[in-house]
Amino acid sequence: MELSMDKAIGSASVRLSKKLTRIINYYLKPYRITTEQWSVLRTLNECNGISQKELSIRSDKDQATLTKILDLLVKQENVERLANPLDRRSFLVKITPKGANLVEEVTPYLEGIFIMITNGIDEERLAMFREVLLTMEDNIDGLLEENN
Repeated sequence: MELSMDKAIGSASVRLSKKLTRIINYYLKPYRITTEQWSVLRTLNECNGISQKELSIRSDKDQATLTKILDLLVKQENVERLANPLDRRSFLVKITPKGANLVEEVTPYLEGIFIMITNGIDEERLAMFREVLLTMEDNIDGLLEENN
């Protein structure tokens, strides 16, 4: 019996995503951050001092979720919100030195975790996997744009 695309790709992708989140959250626990917080910190480390709206787009988080994540990161003193000089209704979000140090410490640590996760998969297959993921993501983005 052939597996449906829904089961072979859809369900498998969801299972993998949940397992990745679970294992990364486990390894991030000593740093007192979650995968959701990590993705925001990593994004800010790459493009610091951006509006909350831009951060929402770049980190692929909806506004409400991002606000909660930022509240926690501000409380931990990893990021700060600053008044936007170009728009009084919005804030710029900046990573603090403490947050930047955390990113510097966590990045190589997580690279080691991903080396363990991808153990036994050669570089060529990993590159192909990444290419397939990006193509699927582009296809989904196209479908979402069509439906909006």
